Amino acid sequence: MTALLAPWASETAALWGNAPLKLGHSLHASPLFSRQTLVELIEAYPRSHYALIHMGGQRDKRLWQEGEIGDLKGADVIEAISQGRMWLNLRDVSTIDRRYKAALDEMFATLADRLPGFDAPRRSCGILISSPKAQVYYHADLPGQALFQIEGVKRVYVYPNTPPFITPEHLEDIALFDMELDVPYAPWYDDHARVHELHPGEFMHWPLNAPHRVENLDCLNISMTVSYATDAIKRAQTLNLANGILRHRLGLKRPGRSINGVPYWSKAVLQKGMRDMGWIKRERAKRRAVAFRLDPKRLGAIQPLDVQAAE
Repeated sequence: MTALLAPWASETAALWGNAPLKLGHSLHASPLFSRQTLVELIEAYPRSHYALIHMGGQRDKRLWQEGEIGDLKGADVIEAISQGRMWLNLRDVSTIDRRYKAALDEMFATLADRLPGFDAPRRSCGILISSPKAQVYYHADLPGQALFQIEGVKRVYVYPNTPPFITPEHLEDIALFDMELDVPYAPWYDDHARVHELHPGEFMHWPLNAPHRVENLDCLNISMTVSYATDAIKRAQTLNLANGILRHRLGLKRPGRSINGVPYWSKAVLQKGMRDMGWIKRERAKRRAVAFRLDPKRLGAIQPLDVQAAE
């Protein structure tokens, strides 16, 4: 059986988590990513576990909209994406389909063998299907991240995980409002980015919370995203949510960043008690309102939901 992760250079373990890395994998040759398997997966996928995003021009966040597939067959969904300007994120596929969980577990067993002390029991993966020349805007993620290229070619820009590119306040807002794309971006940031083209059979891993953005070349792209949390990453996520609540709700401007001791555990109790409060849910729902549905008669086009309601 072919290993999912290609052999590494001797220095890779030392660089993991400290610098952007481009490495090899074999997932692009797996039956899990055949076109027929993806078609069947899309058709059976729960609505609550996917995000369909339609986007505007390069770096233009104003036209970012979330939508839904509607009644289209899986093959038509892929064709619509190939003709449009959008991407479909099948979130948590390792939870929905045990075949992907088995592949993810095998991958992390390999990582544990290659990275001394690495332990990430909290992990998940998703599948991204995105249009030619589509993009994912500048953003940052709270968990550890890797991006596996299955089909097509994309250009990945990875930025330093330090101010001004990302600040503690940005991370706290991501944790609180569940909107990674609210992180500010300036074109001059690109002068400080590490840029890689990602081809099938390659994947990238970058330092925790490093901002990044992605541009597809002129071809349909299929990728797999992997998210994971070690104990330290999980504590940092808890801290970010607690600090976000303290800043936005209680007006505390500099709530501290320690993930140990009494201050941390006090914040852990605070965020557990407040994370499901109504005002947080309302803010998240407002920022992720569903605005369109794929047009079944014109693949690649969308129908605004208010127009459909009037028909």
